[in-house]
Amino acid sequence: MFSWMSGDSSRKKEPEVFANVADGLKKLYKQKMLPLEEFYRFHDFHSPPLDDPDFDAKPMVLLIGQYSTGKTTFIRYLLEQDFPGLRIGPEPTTDRFIVVMTGDSEGVVPGNALVVDPKKQFRPLSKFGNAFLNRFQCSQLPNPVLESITIVDTPGILSGEKQRTDRGYNFAEIIEWFAERVDRIILLFDAHKLDISDEFRRVIEGIRGYDDKIRIVLNKADMVDHQQLMRVYGALMWSLGKVLNTPEVSRVYIGSFWANPLHCDSNRKLFELEEQDLFKDIQSLPRNAALRKLNDLIKRARLAKVHAYIVSHLKKEMPSMFGKDSRKKELISKLGEIFGEIQRDQQISPGDFPDITRMQEQLQHQDFTKFNLLKPKLLETIDKMLADDISRLMSMIPHEEETRNETDTGAVKGGAFEGYNESPFGVGKLEGADKGRGEEGWVVGQDRYKYDEIFQSLNPINGKVSGAAAKSELVKSKLPNSILGKVWKLSDVDRDGYLDADEFALAMHLVNLKLEGHELPMELPDHLVPPGKRGFSSL
Repeated sequence: MFSWMSGDSSRKKEPEVFANVADGLKKLYKQKMLPLEEFYRFHDFHSPPLDDPDFDAKPMVLLIGQYSTGKTTFIRYLLEQDFPGLRIGPEPTTDRFIVVMTGDSEGVVPGNALVVDPKKQFRPLSKFGNAFLNRFQCSQLPNPVLESITIVDTPGILSGEKQRTDRGYNFAEIIEWFAERVDRIILLFDAHKLDISDEFRRVIEGIRGYDDKIRIVLNKADMVDHQQLMRVYGALMWSLGKVLNTPEVSRVYIGSFWANPLHCDSNRKLFELEEQDLFKDIQSLPRNAALRKLNDLIKRARLAKVHAYIVSHLKKEMPSMFGKDSRKKELISKLGEIFGEIQRDQQISPGDFPDITRMQEQLQHQDFTKFNLLKPKLLETIDKMLADDISRLMSMIPHEEETRNETDTGAVKGGAFEGYNESPFGVGKLEGADKGRGEEGWVVGQDRYKYDEIFQSLNPINGKVSGAAAKSELVKSKLPNSILGKVWKLSDVDRDGYLDADEFALAMHLVNLKLEGHELPMELPDHLVPPGKRGFSSL
């Protein structure tokens, strides 16, 4: 009946087109998530509303650690230059939160000016008041590293008697605000100060929900020898296990991130490999920024849904006239039972619920009569967003990553990242398969006399040995067949199924590299190709 009237409404609505992932996240949040958050007062309990800069901002790295663990020195090491407001010393020199960002010229923006800048993502920090804003600043400077990431330096976490000093603001709560928005959280420890103070414990407990962002750095590791380092590492893992309270062992990067000579260089190779791994992790942040923001929005949406169920349940259980205060106290005390009931009725994972103790504290100051009852349409909108819109954004991420790779904007460059990779002092440079690069002679020729003796003992025919003859010698290395097969593939440069004297020498050279602990190259480098076969290419 009256089908002409219902024609438009029954027609399936075309999905909205997003220019990019960041644009899609902004629209989804404003149109579908924000109404739910406002209706159930999500911002009074969990996190302030998100603004456009939260979606557009460069990836952020947050440094946390007790005083004198080398946080500020770590930033200087990455940038390879000082930044405005930098102070380094054994005492708690960094007494403020410093956001180190890119800028056309060097300068400092005070906290009060920073939180009113609509182009920056720090406006919600104004709620922490002047005591914090007077200890908050942005240091801007032109630096290639900062064109890709933003680094946040934090005050040294106090220990001992200093913990009793009142900062004038909620330090742990501010750290938690940053933790929600940053892409990487680096916890720095000093090899000589592994004790975790009460304030440090509270901070770690506050960021426990962001385990996927946390990386741990054992800094100043050159100050102890190899045996002491093993003990320090074990003690650190034991201390962290008690605080993080997770069954998985956290990844710890060991090194000394400063520009001074190493005191104990017996672990130099270890430090180089650990630094390379940490740098790769930081360099991946711009490529993974869209995925991280998408992941954070999904987590926020799930929490907002659970919050709506909790608040609406409390509203429903409140009396209309008398006994409101006593009923409120009763509901707060039975919050655990309410969580369990919602979990069973709505089929929600326990991990999606907020911390019960913190929720009980927040509910003490709320008027339950002002809460709203359940509005299914708002929750249906969130469910549809998670099922349809988020999957469309997920499909856009590979294309954006491909575009970044083509335009070469997908990794952090400059500073310690640039010089480290482009110099002879990078990890693996002029070592292993890279040894001999740039030299006039063929590096394999240095031990050629030994390899030629073995080659002649295999009774070559027409100057070549068969695969069976070569195998009889190569298996003496006790390397797995998969590795020896790769050695053969790299060494048989002319692809004739035999090895001549040059190719056999190359095979022995590659075997020795592997026995020394080096990795075999995926393709044979030009400097390892026998001089007489430079016209061929190893596949």
